[in-house]
Amino acid sequence: MSCDPDFTFSIDGHNMTVIEADAINHEALVVDSIHIFAGQRYSFVLTADQDIDNYWMRALPNIGTTSFDGGVNSAILRYSGAADIEPTTSETTSVLALNETDLVPLENLTPPGTAEVGGVDYALNLNFGFNGTEFFINDVAFVPPSVPALLQILSGTVAAADLLPSGSYYSLPSNSSIEISFSMDAADAPGAPHPFHLHGHSFYVVRSAGQTDYNFVNPPSATS
Repeated sequence: MSCDPDFTFSIDGHNMTVIEADAINHEALVVDSIHIFAGQRYSFVLTADQDIDNYWMRALPNIGTTSFDGGVNSAILRYSGAADIEPTTSETTSVLALNETDLVPLENLTPPGTAEVGGVDYALNLNFGFNGTEFFINDVAFVPPSVPALLQILSGTVAAADLLPSGSYYSLPSNSSIEISFSMDAADAPGAPHPFHLHGHSFYVVRSAGQTDYNFVNPPSATS
């Protein structure tokens, strides 16, 4: 999904077995709801083992129209042989919500580096801020470049520090283990909560948002 709200997805009367996150296979994990943020993708297996009937599928956003009135934010799971009518099922309280830290990848379980905070070749902290009108990373505001970065490079600019706008690019050592940590000073920033994307790469989530413990043994792997 990709838009401003995040969604909580569920199917009345059914559990889901999550098997993939962000195109990375994970061990099967049974849940009854999935909290999906912008840009995230999950695959799950649904076992249709309930009575032949119609069941509401629900995707509740955190902003906007936050209800299911009149069939909004809803779809129908219709078993073969069920009547062609709207479901009469009711929403129930989730007791098996997907927790990102419960996901375990099927392959490549151990992240690079040593099993300690900062046990990598290069550690980078990104501090996100918002002053009411502009977003900042490490006190540098986002400004769209007047010339795309690739065109700057093709024109002869080779050092990240020389790319414009200044302060918007970071040079990382190649073939190295990289630790990226980030925090958000402004809790009321528009679009929050919002995942962090690293296009073209997958990474290990050794500590998830809201967690204090680190997992260097079998952390979930993702692209957002």
